[in-house]
Amino acid sequence: MQKQVMALLAEVFEVPEGTITPDMSFGDIPQWDSMGHMNLMMILEEKFGVEVSAEVIGGLTNVPIICDFLESHRK
Repeated sequence: MQKQVMALLAEVFEVPEGTITPDMSFGDIPQWDSMGHMNLMMILEEKFGVEVSAEVIGGLTNVPIICDFLESHRK
């Protein structure tokens, strides 16, 4: 799951995959700002078939937490 999420972050933020690290967090790169975060949430919903509620969006701020969320919401 981690590799998938990291590859998706690289794609969404249009950076080389090597730029994304397993412990990367919101704000670590300029592209992961508030607008980039919302775009990421929409893509996560689309790619993984999960619903990211408004209450959860603010907490999904790093790679491990995003992976945990996706693992716990797999269909």
